Amino acid sequence: MTRARILLGGLCAAALSTAMAAAQPLAVVNAEIFDATGAAPYRGTLVVEGGRILAVGPKVKAPKGATIVDAKGEALIPGLFDVHTHWTPNGVPDVTPKIADAYVAAGVTSVNDFHQQPESFAPRRAWLGTLTAPHVNFVARISTPGGHGADWADQATTRWVDTPEGARAAVEEIAAYKPDAIKAFTDGWRYGSAPDNTTMDAWTLKALTETAHKYGLKVLTHTVTVEQGKVAASSGVDVIAHSLQDAPLDAGTIASIKASGLFYAPTLAVYEPVKPGAKPPADPDSPRARQSRLKFGYALSNAKALFDAGVPLALGTDAGMTGTPHGSSTQRELELLVQAGLTPTQALTIGTAGSARAMNQLADRGTLEAGKRADFVLVSGKPWETISDARKVERVFIDGKLSYGPGAKRSAANDRIAPPAVKAQALIDDFERADGRTSLDTLRLDDFDGGRDRSQEVSQVIEREGGGKILSVGARMASKDDASAGVLLPLTRGSVVPTDATAFKGLKLAVRGDGGAYVVSLVGATGRWTTKVEAGPQWKTIELPFSAFKPEGRQKAAFTGTDLLQVGVEGERPAGGKLWFELDDVTFY
Repeated sequence: MTRARILLGGLCAAALSTAMAAAQPLAVVNAEIFDATGAAPYRGTLVVEGGRILAVGPKVKAPKGATIVDAKGEALIPGLFDVHTHWTPNGVPDVTPKIADAYVAAGVTSVNDFHQQPESFAPRRAWLGTLTAPHVNFVARISTPGGHGADWADQATTRWVDTPEGARAAVEEIAAYKPDAIKAFTDGWRYGSAPDNTTMDAWTLKALTETAHKYGLKVLTHTVTVEQGKVAASSGVDVIAHSLQDAPLDAGTIASIKASGLFYAPTLAVYEPVKPGAKPPADPDSPRARQSRLKFGYALSNAKALFDAGVPLALGTDAGMTGTPHGSSTQRELELLVQAGLTPTQALTIGTAGSARAMNQLADRGTLEAGKRADFVLVSGKPWETISDARKVERVFIDGKLSYGPGAKRSAANDRIAPPAVKAQALIDDFERADGRTSLDTLRLDDFDGGRDRSQEVSQVIEREGGGKILSVGARMASKDDASAGVLLPLTRGSVVPTDATAFKGLKLAVRGDGGAYVVSLVGATGRWTTKVEAGPQWKTIELPFSAFKPEGRQKAAFTGTDLLQVGVEGERPAGGKLWFELDDVTFY
């Protein structure tokens, strides 16, 4: 096959895409290569075959017949690795493909996702496999009852533990879902905005880490105070995934953290007082604004102090949280590490090799070396000298495939909101299974209000008078105006793959309750539709045609029934009051 020289200009984009699809290997030539191994940048060639780096170096030659990418005038760096992200669009319908787009466009080729329930790991892995997306590690969550991280979802998403025995049992149960790591919310301090609700004690944290390590799982911890940093260091934690930011680090704490061997990922991007493009506070001298600047100053200086002491750093952002966008925040984190006092070379190495090493994946990615994944980025400029040049992304390759830039063939699945729907089954749940799962083999979810003060809910399957079983839901409402409690019945595992219910006319359920009103919801990939029912102490069967369900809130999308994920029943009651209802035979009809 004749060697095809393909220039990086847009005029040859189509030719590049065609040639790459047809030819192996691929050779990137004339690049200024920053390989993140500690070696000085050099001009050389990188060769890819079978999704792996076949060879790279200043004397490497392009193999005969290779597709040539001429990178003259551009830099070649490893893909960035963000160890702390939340794949959440902050309250709008799930847009996982768009989140993937944002990371790939920013040159981020690996991330940790801290946001998903373990039940969703397998279907999300399958879905991501159809997308043009970075590599995603799924991280299971463990917190304390009432603590941070347990304030917005039930134990299907975040397990609650407050003893060593509970921690061991939680990790054992989670391990069956094959997580890539564990996140422990060990510090209940809410960034100084509220009292410490519950903090995981050292004995529980140590039991958690020891059990996780038995399964080969790294433990990353939400820890934001100097005092809890000491606890993390003594408990076997692998990565502190936030900044210690309530005070300057003392020499003793620095020494204990260094001796422990843990990594530090300060997530400076989420703490920046005025984020890029945001307006400054109306009153820069308000207590809140002053506190934000003070904590950020501690975050910067503590990151530098730990780095200078020899504590290895990784790159994390907390992206997905308010004001911390996916993709661009990873690039911003590099700039903030430099603002903290590191050199651009040091920051770039942390954002590639450092993160890979922290996750025990350096043998697979993070540097440009033979045998590793061909995850790399072509950028304009020299980011090891001017860190902002990391934003000048020209092309991104993931597993050796051109994934972003002129000529890239982005997966058509990235233009969908969700995976293709499967046909809905009539019976959703009759509560008869002995293993506690729905009739669809999905995990029921308690659906109560979030926040620091939360309603206390208990849902359980009990015997029904006259035979069979039912779901009983009871709650003591939180002391707030919008207190609510209920249950969600996922239609597929992890509520990832939608179902098409257009073969049916509506939803039918048997219900009885405390005499109040209840909201029945149909949750889809594109929104939520609701209707209200009333139920007293006597059982009644209610048929709800789909036409009775109306879009909720600002969401105006018409109900189609083509992308349903969950069926829910919930109720609101006065602050401090109680709620109960029972369900049976939830079906489409």
